[in-house]
Amino acid sequence: MLSKKTKYGIKALTFIAKQEKGTMVQIATISENENISHKFLESILLTLRKSGILGAKKGKGGGYYLLKPANEIKMTDVIRTLEGPIAMVSCVSLNYYEKCDDCPDEEACSVHKLMIQVRDNTLQVLRNNTLADLV
Repeated sequence: MLSKKTKYGIKALTFIAKQEKGTMVQIATISENENISHKFLESILLTLRKSGILGAKKGKGGGYYLLKPANEIKMTDVIRTLEGPIAMVSCVSLNYYEKCDDCPDEEACSVHKLMIQVRDNTLQVLRNNTLADLV
């Protein structure tokens, strides 16, 4: 299940992407318009800034802005930044692989086979959607 952190992060990014290019968006504006706790949103936007998805400017007229055009921000990057691995089990993860303790043979494991299909289909959807597609 998608965490509230990721859900709110996508909502905030979409809100920022809808603004006129070059517009700085303040946390309070996003919080109010998207009904997200100000404090929780601060943490989410900080994570997105540290990952290179958002930029921020302090002071009067400051706020958050996209560092790249919305059509270059893939949902795989957003999900991995906020949620972590996309795969449901670590033995099929492309970026966070770990062997399962209880599985002697991944190739014979029915769960492994199913989760590869889930991962591949999920990745296809997320790779083929950008922030611009959500706007």
